[in-house]
This record gives sequence, C-alpha cells and structure tokens, in this order.
Amino acid sequence: MRLILASASPRRAELLASAGFTFDVAPADVDETPRAAESPEAYAIRVAHDKAAVASARCRESGSVILAADTVVVADGKILGKPQNPDDARRMLRLLSNAVHDVHTAVVVRSSAGECAEVVTTRVRFLPLEEAEIEWYVASGEPEGKAGAYAIQGRAARFIDRIEGSWSNVVGLPLATISRLLKQVSVAD
Repeated sequence: MRLILASASPRRAELLASAGFTFDVAPADVDETPRAAESPEAYAIRVAHDKAAVASARCRESGSVILAADTVVVADGKILGKPQNPDDARRMLRLLSNAVHDVHTAVVVRSSAGECAEVVTTRVRFLPLEEAEIEWYVASGEPEGKAGAYAIQGRAARFIDRIEGSWSNVVGLPLATISRLLKQVSVAD
C-alpha cells in the first residue's frame, strides 16, 4: 500500500512519520471558505473530502491510499481559522483565554475500494492569559499559519490546562483514528 498525505502541513507529516508511517506528500489546494450555515464539523469534513478528491484525481497508481484531513478550532460556536495578521491572532487568543474550546479534525481515507471518513473532537481548556503573555506569544511568530492561532506542541503548551481527547488531533491528525481507518481500507482491498 502506498500512502499519500494530501497536505502541505509539516506538522501532519511529522506526526505520521513519528508514528512509523511511510508516506508520500501530495498537497491538495482547495477552497477553504466556510459556507453559510455550515456547522464546523460539516465544514471540516467537506474540506477533507475535497482534498482527498483532488489528490485522488492526480494519483491513479494502483494500491494508493489517500489520507486527507482538515482541522478547525471552534470557540463560542465560531470557527477560528489561521490568523490573518498579529491583531487577528491576539483576538483569537483572547477568545481562548480562560475557556474551553473544541478542535475538530476531519479525516478522509480513500482507496480504490472506497472511502472512510470521521470527525474527531478534542476539548481544550486554556488558562487565563494576561495581555503580556498574548503579546509574547504573538511576537514569537508561532500563531502564524495555525488554526486558532496556537500550536499545542509548541510554546502554547504552557497555556493549556487540560485536554479531553486525542492530543495528536489538536496538532492536526488523530493518529489512532487514522490507524484504524487505514486498517479498514486495507481489509476492503
């Protein structure tokens, strides 16, 4: 089985490699604009499906399995995407401060035998953040390119009081779920 990761995310590649998966990377660029009245979970699964479809259309090698994912951070019912600028990162971090939020990662595994998809949710609780901490973190540059303006595996780990669910899901790939879905797809082949 040739596994293809349909993502340009270095964090997803690092997670897969650290878990012992062998794979190729084939990023899939798709429109990630949320639709009106689309729930965060529906949004994530739609984007992951779109990424899998693009990667699948490009790679027609027999035995290939496409892995696509999309992660969204949701606070107060609002999707917090990647910050547009430092002010947007500050806004997001203030929303997360002293609150619980959800991280949803939609995973799609596609092979010639079919497709499996699942959304995994992890609840994350942030400690109260002082303005100086927010400024320090934004100045580090780490919020750039990160959904919700933070990286649990980086400096933001000091802000996180607890999580309920998969840690790797918050980074961008729920590894246990991926392992299970890959087994389902290989059994179907």
